[in-house]
Amino acid sequence: MTDNEYLKKVLEQQTLDPDGDEMKKLRLRRDDAESRLRKKFGSGPSIRYGGSKAKGTMIKEAYDLDVICYFDNDDTSAGDTLQEIYDSVADVFKDDYLIERKPSAIRLKSKNSDNWAEDYHTDIVLGRFVDEDRDDVFLYRSSGEKGRQKTNLDVHINHIKTSGVQDAIRLEKLWRKRNILSIRHFILELLAIDLLKGKKNLPLTEQLIHFWTEVRDNVEDMTVEDPANPYGNDLSELFNATVKYELSSAARTTLDTIEKDGWKKVFGELPEEEKTNNCYPRIWLPGRDVNPSPSFGE
Repeated sequence: MTDNEYLKKVLEQQTLDPDGDEMKKLRLRRDDAESRLRKKFGSGPSIRYGGSKAKGTMIKEAYDLDVICYFDNDDTSAGDTLQEIYDSVADVFKDDYLIERKPSAIRLKSKNSDNWAEDYHTDIVLGRFVDEDRDDVFLYRSSGEKGRQKTNLDVHINHIKTSGVQDAIRLEKLWRKRNILSIRHFILELLAIDLLKGKKNLPLTEQLIHFWTEVRDNVEDMTVEDPANPYGNDLSELFNATVKYELSSAARTTLDTIEKDGWKKVFGELPEEEKTNNCYPRIWLPGRDVNPSPSFGE
């Protein structure tokens, strides 16, 4: 097996089966979240789905689904300010879910005594449309001087989906997970796309070596820009000196490891093919206990 064939196998092992247990659970959480938001706020907010699944960068070891909830620019049903919207949406879930308040999203975790604090891989992302065109939005941010960030979900998704380097991004995300790095997934994706411009036709091994070499040698001079608002959003807080040092150190160690011991010392031995079965797991939802149907759709 060549090194590139090995990396392709790693990606296969990190691909979630659309009909597998993880995706069934994720779809149930998604539907439960939308149902609760609709019950509270009606048909007003735009609710759609984002995260790594929408961008095609999902990996089994670190996946999520963003439930995007955007209110019209003149809709005050959840509050007058982004902070009030954030708090109102958190109230929708707090009785039945354990809430983790993230800088710009609400993470849902289990409140069930049998699996307390289990991560449901679901973020509720709140925002308000800038105007009646319903394209650009102001996202809530708990940090930063403005307390908000102007951006565009479709631009983000298209920027990554059309980059041609999604496989490399998925492997970089796995590398991030294995090395316990603090860099945000979105920042890592932007950095990978920028560094791999003109490299998408190269083998995966060469793409990854190039990425890590650049990060090792030049990360101090690197910046990342929000493709939806390159001049208005300052991402330096998310790509600070500490994050850069972690990246550079991990990249140096990884390159040394590959040279001395090969790629399997970076991503590990390939596990044996897991045996499949026809059982559908019981999934706990607040107030319900259901068996997902094998015909559950997207």
